[in-house]
Amino acid sequence: MRSAPTILHLDMDAFYAAAEQAAKPSLRGKAVVVGGLGPRGVVATASYEARRFGVHSAMPTAQARRLAPNAAYLVPRFSLYRSVSEQVMELLGRLSPLVEPLSLDEAFVDLEAGGTARDAASARATGERLRADILALTGLTGSVGLAGSKMLAKIASEQAKPDGLVLIDPGTERELLGPLTVRTLPGVGPATGEHLRRAGMTTVSDLAEAGEDELVRLLGRAHGAALFRMALGHDDRPVVAERDAKSVSVEDTFDVDLHDRVRVRTEVERLAERCVRRLRAGGHSGRTIVLKVRRYDFSTLTRSETLRGPTDDPAVVREAAGRLLEAVDTTGGVRLLGVGVTGLADYTQEDLFAQSAAVLGEPEPAAGDGPEDRRADPGAPAPDPGGPEEPEPPARRHWSAGQDVRHAEHGPGWVQGSGVGRVTVRFEVPGSQPGRVRTFRVDDEALEPSEPLPLVGAQPAAGSGEPEGAGGPAAARHG
Repeated sequence: MRSAPTILHLDMDAFYAAAEQAAKPSLRGKAVVVGGLGPRGVVATASYEARRFGVHSAMPTAQARRLAPNAAYLVPRFSLYRSVSEQVMELLGRLSPLVEPLSLDEAFVDLEAGGTARDAASARATGERLRADILALTGLTGSVGLAGSKMLAKIASEQAKPDGLVLIDPGTERELLGPLTVRTLPGVGPATGEHLRRAGMTTVSDLAEAGEDELVRLLGRAHGAALFRMALGHDDRPVVAERDAKSVSVEDTFDVDLHDRVRVRTEVERLAERCVRRLRAGGHSGRTIVLKVRRYDFSTLTRSETLRGPTDDPAVVREAAGRLLEAVDTTGGVRLLGVGVTGLADYTQEDLFAQSAAVLGEPEPAAGDGPEDRRADPGAPAPDPGGPEEPEPPARRHWSAGQDVRHAEHGPGWVQGSGVGRVTVRFEVPGSQPGRVRTFRVDDEALEPSEPLPLVGAQPAAGSGEPEGAGGPAAARHG
């Protein structure tokens, strides 16, 4: 424990939903839910307006729709969230060399290591300046907690929400923690919380009064001793700037259970390709390939295979995942598939024993011709290489709610909804007044997908009549 509150925890407020409200002026002050929109979709983030109806993250989207039927339900736009996150993390990096990101919207900062705070007054001033800088740069708000330890700084930021700052003075930890629920402490999940409740412990003060010996008896030596120290407010964990990834994985939940074995294999191959792209993007390779299968009855099976050396070869990962699939019974249907790579390394080693397509003498797939890009019927005959290929009919375009688009005449906008051959678009940009709504055919050639606009400083949409920056950062404070 430090004698000064120089550990800062930043948590952006309802980050995904707030970013959508800032990007879409017509949604300011409205209930917004971001997540999967299919029958098995899950809420990623809900705006504070949506939370008043009982909607929260990790809730099935179908349940959220019953609670808040008039909310705006949007697909996530991770490219936008990552861009904003990079801006915020750059601000944090100016405060200290020790920044520990926990997610796109959350991080610890050691202010003492950066020389930006040495006592409560300077720490508070730094925290307030950070909040103002984030608002000016992104148009979004973040909540800041300051304390002498990571645990207490995170608790402080939770108490500061939304759009606030809470500083916990060293020496007041026990008084603050005492009335809080045991679930407030790190490492106390639903199962441990229920175990403690049955033992008569529901608050942090109950844990402190029970003593270390009793907690060790209930939870084991390591967990019990650590929990007792945290109940007393002791947490010596340092802020760690680099957190090494232990694994890379991707998974998909399907709206309808997959029964066709060939389709299941195709999806596994597609996931393997995505996993390798993510692996390479991080500059890693890995030795152990992992396959995850959740069946129709919610039972989940995990299978793994360890190679002779690290690889980032998509063919090797694809073939290994396929071999693992052969050992899994998918009778009855599959609702989720996942492919991962563990045992990460920063180098690769040729695996002469992998049953890859290259080893078997099959040509490597060209770029843009992997399983993710070839979604045709797996049972369809291959084209005759000796004759000219017939052009494929254009695929029917799919528009998702919240998707960025640009129209040749009306400019940038976003999809409000689509169906029965039509797509409805609202033309507005960050900083404009709520824009006009127009409906087009889904195959309208003038309408194209586009990249997200910056939340601050975007040009007004065609015909909006708004100067650049009108209704700017302050308008996003609803988030």
